Amino acid sequence: MAAAATGPVVVVGAGLGGLAAAVHLAAAGREVVVVEALDEPGGCCGTASIGPYRFDTGPSVLTMPGVLAETFGAAGEDMDGVLPLERLDPYYRLAFHDGSHLDVVAGEEEMAGNVRALCGPAEAERYRRFRRRLGAMFEAEWPAFIDADMTRLRGMARPYALLRLAAAGGFRRLDRFVAAHLRDERLVRAHTFQALYVGLPPHKALAVYAVVAHMDTVGGVYFPSGGGMHAIPRALAGVAEKAGACFRYGVRAERVETDGSGVVAVRLETGERVAASHVVIACDLPRAHRGLLPEAARDWRLRKPRYSPSCLVVHFGLDHRPAGRAHHTLHFGRSWTGTFDALAAGRPQPDPSLLVTCPQADGTAAPAGHATLSALEPAPNLAGGADWERLAPRLRERLLRRLEALGYGDLSSAPQTVLDPPAWERMGHSAGTPFALDHRFRQTAWFRPSGRSRRVPGLHYAGMYTAPGVGVPPVLISGRLAAARILEGSR
Repeated sequence: MAAAATGPVVVVGAGLGGLAAAVHLAAAGREVVVVEALDEPGGCCGTASIGPYRFDTGPSVLTMPGVLAETFGAAGEDMDGVLPLERLDPYYRLAFHDGSHLDVVAGEEEMAGNVRALCGPAEAERYRRFRRRLGAMFEAEWPAFIDADMTRLRGMARPYALLRLAAAGGFRRLDRFVAAHLRDERLVRAHTFQALYVGLPPHKALAVYAVVAHMDTVGGVYFPSGGGMHAIPRALAGVAEKAGACFRYGVRAERVETDGSGVVAVRLETGERVAASHVVIACDLPRAHRGLLPEAARDWRLRKPRYSPSCLVVHFGLDHRPAGRAHHTLHFGRSWTGTFDALAAGRPQPDPSLLVTCPQADGTAAPAGHATLSALEPAPNLAGGADWERLAPRLRERLLRRLEALGYGDLSSAPQTVLDPPAWERMGHSAGTPFALDHRFRQTAWFRPSGRSRRVPGLHYAGMYTAPGVGVPPVLISGRLAAARILEGSR
């Protein structure tokens, strides 16, 4: 038993969840080996280049920077010295089909003023009250259901927390919850579009996911001062290595080996066998179940997985810096409910909303006087059976026309790279979606794939397939929770 308490830990996958686990474990003095099939850290938080242009191929929105600071702090590092962040101003620019826009900014007074200018004084007062309701929802949900270990029985017995969340309105439908407090349709959209982050339309998502709107619109959106979002995994890997973790890049884990007592090793594709007292699986979980994991590790929650929609992303290199553009601009389409219905049916949205990212704070992404621009539209995942060989060029052309109509110019000849669902699948994402499972009730909290195998001692999971779920802060938390279970000696 002593070996199980102190032996080496193998982390499979150097995405944010695996890196968070590695930082916490190595900082606590454990021997840690991180096995990563790619040649660099990052996982979903990746990067790509076209000539002199560099793009983030993963998340572009960073909220709750305190979670990231806590991860660095576990190893005694101050985040400001390792990874300086800038708070975006505005957090978002929300552009509506009628030509109006709303800048989401820091501070209740400033934000209420923007709402007043767009929607009038009565709606501004309703917004103030709604903002307080969002805060109450966040306070009820964060400690009990996000920043908490859902693999433990005591984590399931939280009647007071459930009652508090119910009192805050958390079990209503998100669209109805928001519409009960706000009347201007533009403001309702501003606080419900975040449902797509968890893979659901607003009329099917629970109001508990209003917490995402709180993170975005109240907590703020941040960006690394240099190196883009990919600077986050690079910094985490550097801190983990400094704390003593060993990284094995460019080699794939082939099989988790077990005996009667639990995990004993990880077999690499090279034939090498890395001894392990614990293993943290921090890669695409459905793929891991197809060969990497032993049969006993099968999780019933993945028998009929329901995946989030995917997205079509086109990254452009620009020979100029667009004037007057926010870092993040969300261009809403005219239609709303119908666009979500199309996704649910496995079809492209007829009038999609676009998230356009034009980094202002990263001077390393393009040559002087140049810039990068990324445009994302939601798209069906591969489970819907769409013919992407035919669909991809048609959607790309439609996106180019839409961007030109929105004032971005003719980008057809600009250096560009396209990521569509088949590309996401080639990159290792099941069903061609980088957003994992959706967050319907039966795939949330205790009903999401467990962070610990109950039948294979020593086997743990981190990343967006397990609780708390999708997004940079939840994934970092999943890695910390996996490390905590190991450090407590739970096998």
